[in-house]
Amino acid sequence: MESAVASGATRPREIYASKGCKAQCGNCVPGVVCLLREARMKQVQAGLIQQTASVAALSA
Repeated sequence: MESAVASGATRPREIYASKGCKAQCGNCVPGVVCLLREARMKQVQAGLIQQTASVAALSA
């Protein structure tokens, strides 16, 4: 999931495509959406940490 998000996936269908499958009945979609949001949050947090470190390095 995280590798698909890192590759630019932003929608459940893009996640399914990256794994070579697709939703059949749709019962798994809410779970995929939740995992997608979590993976995106990790990306955002990592970016913020990196920005903070860059600013701290410039201030030193």
